[in-house]
Amino acid sequence: MAIRTFPTDRGDTGRRLDLVIRRHLADLDAATRTRVQAWIEEGAVSINGLHVRRVSARLAAGDVVAVQIPTAAAAPRPPMESAQATLDILFEDEHLLAVNKPAGVVVHPTHAHMNGTLMNALLWHGRDWPATSRPSLVGRLDKLTSGIVLVAKTAVVHASLQRTMARPDSEKEYLAVVYGRVNVAAGRIDLRLSRDRADRRKVVASDHTGAESLTRFERLARVSAPRVGLALLRCRLITGRTHQIRVHLAARGWPIVGDPVYGEPRWSQIVDPALADALRAFPRQALHAWRLSLVHPVTGSRLEVRASVPADIGALLVTSGLEAAEFSRGSGGFHHRAQS
Repeated sequence: MAIRTFPTDRGDTGRRLDLVIRRHLADLDAATRTRVQAWIEEGAVSINGLHVRRVSARLAAGDVVAVQIPTAAAAPRPPMESAQATLDILFEDEHLLAVNKPAGVVVHPTHAHMNGTLMNALLWHGRDWPATSRPSLVGRLDKLTSGIVLVAKTAVVHASLQRTMARPDSEKEYLAVVYGRVNVAAGRIDLRLSRDRADRRKVVASDHTGAESLTRFERLARVSAPRVGLALLRCRLITGRTHQIRVHLAARGWPIVGDPVYGEPRWSQIVDPALADALRAFPRQALHAWRLSLVHPVTGSRLEVRASVPADIGALLVTSGLEAAEFSRGSGGFHHRAQS
């Protein structure tokens, strides 16, 4: 067991404990968000000598944080390597960029995925940036979720973007294809979320336990798909918890098609054999980070970025009959066309 101790600084003031630890243990590959939160909840973290088990505890400048790190996790990570790869860049200026991440790509290197990640490609993309610039992710997507990932080019812009994305006038919207008869046009899901004690890789929803979480949704289209029902939903994150949309929709009775963790094999109940086969074969959760709108942290202008529906979800919309979806409220309009 190794112990890492550090004093907080002005940049840590008011920030969540798990985020501060990850910042100060950035040299440790093992200090992932999931593991840091587990260390806190297991009592391995203290602030000013007092053990704290609350991930969202806020810190003040000058607090002394001590983290007990398992020996196997204490070795510093090797330098992250750049790798030439094609990036679908939706927006870029001297301060930030937005990338359309394909499904199947891991956003950040881990022990299991040291190379071939979005960050490896971003480091290559930024190889000629000024010495003070380095790509850093502002939010992440699961490996099997496609869509917009926001990237800061400097630490100052990264901090500013984190504050910006927490403001109510910032919007991040997803498209999801779900099983079920969604009989309401729009609504909200405000179930609390926490780690599953039996499997810390999973998240569970509760009315009373866990972090406050809020997802707003709008039904864009639905088809009967006897005997199950299918719908295309637009979801807006009000909070940004791990697996939030996937868990919230599953808890409401509308699991996302293809979700390997929170989904259900409802395709087996669908009468149409072609549609049942398409749903059974869909290789990942049908979830796409489609639209991002925020105030640019440097220019102050409104920035809106959209990532077109990927080919796999587009084909599923065609097969299911959901391709006729149209919506315009608050988004400037969306018209899906199947992609080749």
